[in-house]
Amino acid sequence: METAKKHIKKSLLSEGKVVSTAMDKTLVMLVEARKTHPKFKKIVRRTIKMKVHDERNECQVGDRILAIETRPLSREKRHRLFKIVEKAK
Repeated sequence: METAKKHIKKSLLSEGKVVSTAMDKTLVMLVEARKTHPKFKKIVRRTIKMKVHDERNECQVGDRILAIETRPLSREKRHRLFKIVEKAK
């Protein structure tokens, strides 16, 4: 019998801050991860920029959003906008 392998998504939801909305239907989101260094026991911040699909161009720079992982939408886009958590002031 052949068993079907299920695709496990690495991170279903990512929360971050919008840093750019210059492209049409695309925004750039900055995600910050905080982890403890295994040797030095100091908290290290890692930042990742990811491109997110925004169908209605509803986000602005400074918004806090949730993005969900999807199929590849372009060369660099792998996430789409799920929800706006907090609007920029």
